[in-house]
Amino acid sequence: MTIAAEKIPTFADAEAEFERAWANPKNTPFEMPGVDVNKVLAQRYTMNPSRALTRSMVWDMELKKAWDPKTYIPYVVSSGRSWGRHELPGNYEHFFRASVQIGWVTHERGNVNEEVFVDRDRRRILFMGRQEMTTDTGETLVASDHQPLFHVEHAAGGSEESPLNVWRIVLLTEKRELRFTEPFKAMVEAGLLPGFLEIYIERDLGIALARR
Repeated sequence: MTIAAEKIPTFADAEAEFERAWANPKNTPFEMPGVDVNKVLAQRYTMNPSRALTRSMVWDMELKKAWDPKTYIPYVVSSGRSWGRHELPGNYEHFFRASVQIGWVTHERGNVNEEVFVDRDRRRILFMGRQEMTTDTGETLVASDHQPLFHVEHAAGGSEESPLNVWRIVLLTEKRELRFTEPFKAMVEAGLLPGFLEIYIERDLGIALARR
């Protein structure tokens, strides 16, 4: 079913849609424990030069990654673009994003359509999976069937001096399918920073980073 953008005019509506999907027992949710960015950096990496990250830096990364996924998650996204950026009432932003992404389980690549909502005050971003979208040039984009549609929340949590990277996903499945959560559990067990933070630290902060 196509969900038109005008039916979700506010961040609050997108948030409510996300929470309904999260609570639906047929769907498959997974929440990563908040990553203590500086603690993980100290324990698992060498940095040159060494410096602590702030919550503002993590938020800067989230904003850049949301608009430009090809640069910040190239291990997932092989091509993509964003369009239609505009302000929403309050300190919110809204745009659309389409990309070719590798599947969570099958490792096949397919089209992923997302409607993106940014909450600048709470430093949260919601990526709402859409079956069909229309681009700024009038092209109709249809999501591939290589995996279920999904919604994702990214956020910069914690304090300015002790930032947390926050992430959760809900896949819109016909029944709960725990096989989709296995890659996420593996990420937690690895105990490393998400790849996009590694890229941001090296690319945007100019810091040489190496895993211990």
